[in-house]
Amino acid sequence: MTGTATVVGAGIGGLATAVGLRRAGWTVTVLERRAELERYGGAFGIHPTAQSALDRLGVGDALRDHAVPYRDAHIRTPDGTSIARLPLERIERKAGRPELLISRFRLLDALVAAIEAFGDVPLKLGEGVTDVDALAAGQDLVIGADGIRSTVRTARFGDRSGPRRIGTVAWIGTADFESPVYGETWGSGRFFGMTPVEPGRTNWYATVPEATTAEELRASFAGWHDPVPRVLDATDPATWIRYDMLHLYPALPAFVAVGTRPASRVSTGDRPAPVALVGDAAHAMTPNLGQGACTAILDADALTRALAVAPPGPAGVAGALHAYDRERRRSAQRTALASRTLHRFMSTERTRLRDAAVRLLPG
Repeated sequence: MTGTATVVGAGIGGLATAVGLRRAGWTVTVLERRAELERYGGAFGIHPTAQSALDRLGVGDALRDHAVPYRDAHIRTPDGTSIARLPLERIERKAGRPELLISRFRLLDALVAAIEAFGDVPLKLGEGVTDVDALAAGQDLVIGADGIRSTVRTARFGDRSGPRRIGTVAWIGTADFESPVYGETWGSGRFFGMTPVEPGRTNWYATVPEATTAEELRASFAGWHDPVPRVLDATDPATWIRYDMLHLYPALPAFVAVGTRPASRVSTGDRPAPVALVGDAAHAMTPNLGQGACTAILDADALTRALAVAPPGPAGVAGALHAYDRERRRSAQRTALASRTLHRFMSTERTRLRDAAVRLLPG
């Protein structure tokens, strides 16, 4: 079927959803409250399943043009001892293609280019949404892709589910040299990760207690194995990015709210247009599994596939949204729970027990 939709939020999930809907023949508008797209950030890991979804959305080639494969990465102790390998080679053998890493801004640019190629999808920057019901009045569907503090989610699902702190913060950056080793180093209450991102540069991320300042970050890892201190030294502190480690809690009972499109305004008594949530608006998670971008892409792919084959009319939209919810909600929420559980495991201060367990992992 085809229809009219407004996507609220121009992050990875929102842009991917807009691309998928437009490819399916929908009339789409994208609203973003920020005056500019958020082109900062480090690298995203793109799992083979998400790569296949991007292929279906028509941006797989653009991904591969700028991505690098992720292989031969280890979990290490602060003295540099390898205690396990990340399961990258097993993923590659099973999927027939490697995990890929791409700079956040490169993936955003690829999605924006795909939208601009249509020539008829407005991307309206600096337009926030305060009245979701009024926005929905003239639409067949509203997609909430507006992040962990989603206005769309709160308007339709209430504020029971919302951002929750987990007691740590993350710092990310890109060093201007190529690390000889990749993977994660797990210490007591903190960890440090390094991945490739493009030739001659290294993407890094560090998780530390909330009170840690930028000035204290180097000292937190000063005695760790090479090249951890060098990576920090090779990154301009002005480019470091700090963000609170948050997740959405409790899990939502549904990713969709189904109604009928009102004839004019919600005040007429008709129920508002259906809403679907994607990405962080639906299931914001800690970054420990590196699945935030992947789950948003998979949401966009599943939602637009369901709508593409739905029969016309409100019943068709409703059926497609329920199909999307069945396909994605439990899977995404399991991933979010696993990531939060892994965070607790990684950041524990009982390192001897943790490291002994990690050594039992298959090679």
